[in-house]
Amino acid sequence: MKTKILQEDLIYEILSAVEEIPEGKVATYGQIARLTGREKNARLVGKVLSMAQYYGSYPCHRVVNHAGRLAPGWAEQRFLLEAEGVAVKDNNSVDLKKYQWNC
Repeated sequence: MKTKILQEDLIYEILSAVEEIPEGKVATYGQIARLTGREKNARLVGKVLSMAQYYGSYPCHRVVNHAGRLAPGWAEQRFLLEAEGVAVKDNNSVDLKKYQWNC
């Protein structure tokens, strides 16, 4: 039982960091990992975000990979980012120099 609580604490810690990303900005999986003290766990962040809908409503669409690429197979991400004023290039990536959250 204690392990499950720790896992849920970790999930909410990651989702809380994602919730802080301002509208019109993006963060990388690695950036969220660093913010939560788990510098080398960017893939863990991705795994948590893939299950985020079970924990509430979070702006997971604002998280991209280290090169600014959107999540594969999630067409809605592009629409959500563009609705916030984030330009998405033809190769399904965003300009991190312009849109990355400076936290």
